[in-house]
Amino acid sequence: MKREDFFTIEKNEDGICTIWLENKIDGINIVSPKLISLMDEMFQEMFEDTSIKALILISKLKDFMAGADIKSFEIEREGEFRPFQKRGHEILAALESDRRPVIAAIDGTCFGLGLEVALACHVRIASNSSHTKLALPEVKLGILPGGGGTQRLPRLVGLQKSLDMMLTGKNIYPYQAKKMGLVDEVVDKNKLHHAALMMAKKLMQKPLQRKRKIAFKDKILDGTSFGRNIVFKQAKKMAFKQTQGNYPAVPAIIDCVETGLKKGTKAGYEKELEHFEKLMLTPASAGLRSLFHIMTVNKKYTKPEKKLHTLGMIGAGFMGSGITEISVKNKIDVYLKDIAPQGIENTKKAIWKGLKKKIKYKTLSKVDAEKIMSKIHGRLTYDDFENADIIIEAVLEKMELKKKIIDDIQKHGNKNVIIATNTSALSVTEMAEYSKHPERVIGMHYFSPVPKMPLLEIVKTPHTAQWVIDACYDFGVRQGKTVIVANDCPGFYVNRILIPYLNECLLMVDEGIAIENINAAMEQKGFPVGPFKLLDEVGLDVAAHVVETGKKAAETRPDFPVNLSVLDMYEKGYYGKKNKKGFFNYNEKGKRNGVNKEVYSFFKGDGSKQLKSKDIQDRALFMMLNEALMCLEENIIDSPTTGDTGAVFGIGFLPFTGGPFRYMDFLGLENVKNTFSELENKYGARFKAANILNEMIKNNKTFYTQKKEVVKV
Repeated sequence: MKREDFFTIEKNEDGICTIWLENKIDGINIVSPKLISLMDEMFQEMFEDTSIKALILISKLKDFMAGADIKSFEIEREGEFRPFQKRGHEILAALESDRRPVIAAIDGTCFGLGLEVALACHVRIASNSSHTKLALPEVKLGILPGGGGTQRLPRLVGLQKSLDMMLTGKNIYPYQAKKMGLVDEVVDKNKLHHAALMMAKKLMQKPLQRKRKIAFKDKILDGTSFGRNIVFKQAKKMAFKQTQGNYPAVPAIIDCVETGLKKGTKAGYEKELEHFEKLMLTPASAGLRSLFHIMTVNKKYTKPEKKLHTLGMIGAGFMGSGITEISVKNKIDVYLKDIAPQGIENTKKAIWKGLKKKIKYKTLSKVDAEKIMSKIHGRLTYDDFENADIIIEAVLEKMELKKKIIDDIQKHGNKNVIIATNTSALSVTEMAEYSKHPERVIGMHYFSPVPKMPLLEIVKTPHTAQWVIDACYDFGVRQGKTVIVANDCPGFYVNRILIPYLNECLLMVDEGIAIENINAAMEQKGFPVGPFKLLDEVGLDVAAHVVETGKKAAETRPDFPVNLSVLDMYEKGYYGKKNKKGFFNYNEKGKRNGVNKEVYSFFKGDGSKQLKSKDIQDRALFMMLNEALMCLEENIIDSPTTGDTGAVFGIGFLPFTGGPFRYMDFLGLENVKNTFSELENKYGARFKAANILNEMIKNNKTFYTQKKEVVKV
């Protein structure tokens, strides 16, 4: 590694030295231990060069700095990473204490260690570009900001805002950053370097005087020991409530901040060093880092033979509206067809409402928002649908209607158009075999609500052409989705593993276990929402279709009892949150207000019996694990990675574990088998472990090795 592979240095006649960041090797500015050594040498020379009067850090690439190289976190024991981290602390401390002005000129992504470098500078200037965003997202990797961020950020923006940033990993956009004091100026992207030069000249004359309005309440909570104690107490309380102790990085971040504010920065930096390596070695961090790796690889999918530019969208309901939104926001033109103009108008209104919020908070210009809206072309007929490269239908879940739509597409679409169905339950193979060109029919299963749920499950049939799969995968990635490919079967992959989990929870209600106890046990285990909250959120109308799928699938599995209570509830007008009538009561604003006791009339039990939380968790969770094993065994999914991706991003399977297959590796496959045996003895043959598990144990294999995935048996 040579310095010129990463930095270009310019010095003008005023003695202002500009360090252009440009990682020519990776094409993105990321920090590794080797790069820290190069930075160390470079800064030492500059600190000793008396002709330099000011320093500017700016990027030649599209992003300022994307953070640290995640591969450098793969250590095996404490002590391996600490020397690099400590040296990083020392470099940034020297930068911060240098007598000359140091300015960070930020355009594009400024994440993690990138922001920590900027925090060590004396002034930060951000471009007003829509792709400029700042964040300390380390918590999402199961670690903490390890470059002094837990110490510098609270002193710059205040305790409350800093904890909010670090505990959520949320993105902060330029004008929001200016308002909270994270950056000092926001300027036009094309004038960023010029603005930094002008700022350097000013600072060479006198230091920057920051004047930020702080509300009286914040002065008390951020600026007094009494107020800070209240903030820390509430933060710890909320952190445990939301994480259930499954994310050790959260309390560690709070501890670092609290130590620094109470005992001084020296103690705070030491606490950062102490926690960082311990967190790197936790199973939670390993699991979360594996998910990050999956998302990174997902974006680098092989370029398709054919790129899809224009979408024909049939159906402007909830799903069709969502698919339209993620498409136009990602520069894809959409012909949106519905049987009534009101549906199209509602879609446009809903999308514009979201864009207006971004305009208000200056994360999007009105001109750019109008460009997005101009990509929606409403239609009551199939006019112009011959221009669509792909047509997705999102109509009612009725096979006869789906086939009629296929007829319409074959009549009005172009001769090479891809026909995609957004069904969550119907047979894609049956649709393909009905069509004239089954090789161009595919399932594209989006999850509700589409703009928020990260997964797209592509469903292929025995007839689907590979170029069609590749094109749809690329299309999904450009829509901002994490994508998996599954073979067609009842429920595909994600719903197939969800059905036994939900069914077991419904069976427990039949046995008399309280709805709230089951829900609380699964949330305590680490699911983002419990099973009955999930059913209400998705909608019991949608859930009824899923249960029907489970009912059909169970016909070939006599040892699998199916609870049909959700079907009965749906028929009696229970739709969940959408009509404020489900497993929970809802107030006028749609907020949950306790369990709806009337629901017990659809079950044999009344909620009066008790079952230990661990028993509830094991029963529900191991039904899901077993179904995932069967999907791998039957080649519904091609690898454990696909299974982990679908489970975590589709239904929120314990994110801190990295997914069901990594979780089983963590538990130990022999232990997993023993638990299945115990459950089978107690509750019946539905808990009989899948054959693949026995084969894995017999051959002394795991789903993953330390570095790579194990080949499927």
